[in-house]
Amino acid sequence: MNFTDYAFEASAFLDKDVIVGNAEQISYPALYREVCRIAAHLNRIAGEDQKILLIGENSVFFVAAYLGIIKSGNVCVPVNPAIGAEALAHIVGQCGAKIGFIQKRAVEKFSPLFEQVFDESAPATFPGQAPTTLATRNSQLATQDSKPEAQNSKLETAFNPSRLAEILFTSGSTALPKGVMLTHGNLIANTESIIEYLNLSEADRIEVVLPFYYCFGLSLLHTHLRVGGSLVLNNTFMMLNTVIEDLQTYQCTGFSGVPSHYQIILRKSRRFKETKFPHLRYVTQAGGKLPVPFIKEFTEAFPEVKFYVMYGQTEATARLSYLPPEMLPAKIGSIGRGIPGVKLEVLNKAGQPVKPGEVGELSASGGNIMAGYFQDPELTARTIRNGKLFTGDLGTVDEEGYIYIVAREKEFIKVGGERVSPKEIEEVIVRLPEVVDCSIIGVPDDLLGEAIKAYIVVNGKNLKENDIIAYCTQHLSSTKIPKYVEFIDKIPVSATGKKEKARLVELHSAAT
Repeated sequence: MNFTDYAFEASAFLDKDVIVGNAEQISYPALYREVCRIAAHLNRIAGEDQKILLIGENSVFFVAAYLGIIKSGNVCVPVNPAIGAEALAHIVGQCGAKIGFIQKRAVEKFSPLFEQVFDESAPATFPGQAPTTLATRNSQLATQDSKPEAQNSKLETAFNPSRLAEILFTSGSTALPKGVMLTHGNLIANTESIIEYLNLSEADRIEVVLPFYYCFGLSLLHTHLRVGGSLVLNNTFMMLNTVIEDLQTYQCTGFSGVPSHYQIILRKSRRFKETKFPHLRYVTQAGGKLPVPFIKEFTEAFPEVKFYVMYGQTEATARLSYLPPEMLPAKIGSIGRGIPGVKLEVLNKAGQPVKPGEVGELSASGGNIMAGYFQDPELTARTIRNGKLFTGDLGTVDEEGYIYIVAREKEFIKVGGERVSPKEIEEVIVRLPEVVDCSIIGVPDDLLGEAIKAYIVVNGKNLKENDIIAYCTQHLSSTKIPKYVEFIDKIPVSATGKKEKARLVELHSAAT
């Protein structure tokens, strides 16, 4: 089944809003009509199996274009609107994309790269909406009065699940992003799994601060569309009061974030922990390891809210594991076990499951594993071996099979020949209540090869370098104590909220 048809199978004609909030609202039927219009128009001008770029922030425009592209049998390539023109030109050239859906304010910057451009500046076709629909330079999309039959609205069940649905470009260890190819079957498999373990239903409404060009953000859209839920779009997370107000005003049942989101709302907002959210049923965290002190801080402040620790990769569509909230006290620090339909293992170099306490690489198999990297068969062959995705993350297991991430292979710091995990040091430093965030890097050292440097963000309290060193001396072995400590205003993060340690390395190099 085409993924868009799957997503709307039970919800296309629900009498409710799918997107709610101050900025934009749209009902399920109105969104579905627009999706069908876009799909039909793309079929007329482009046919099928074309790569089509989508550039924009979370909005009705983005959602309608994304689902319309996929429904049309073409391949959607969502891109961060903050991308540089040179990087985008590389992606466009690699994909051979000739059509772009571009957010209005970015049209002038990016439209020269495409033969045909759609943007959000045309007159409205959504009932009671400000201008948010799509137009093209050369032709106008179908009007709101068009009949559904003319808009390709019939659900199509005969569709190859291995057909490519989208390509998500992710940052890697090289300067150029790599394109992860995801099929309709991948999207359906991962959506089914997430819905099952989160127990999502039509009654769920989620506050969305994660961008839809990121696999974690897309998973929120996918799951809530499928069950007939609602989404509140918030593109201003750093204005923390807007998140609090959204959760209350729109009676949100769910919230999802990466570690930096939780660190900020817990340590930079006094109001958050003092506020009651009677409708909030659960929160989810992925996109990196959230230090244990923050998990404890959240669950102590909101004991009635289910806290799901999760783990995933773009190469796995989004999700690979979760830790049931009821297991948090006993298994805190663990990423849990594989989600429904996924076999997640920790394997040694011989390809055998490790014994409890041993360290190996996480591997996964299931219907959500990518088709491969776009135009890179060599990297695909190194990453997917014997039908298993090798994640590059190192971990261990306990006696009951719960998995614990140790570090990424490339993140280890070698201090005097000893491998040191940055995560272990970060976990200790953030126990200090004055610390909002911490990031550990290795820097060149004539004696040790590499020395440990801690970049630390504090919440205005008077914390000194000696305080950090003294605290680490109490809780860490000598090789893990930072040699350097630097206080900064903010740890650099990507558009998806993940720490960018390479920028800290550059910062250190520029200062020495």
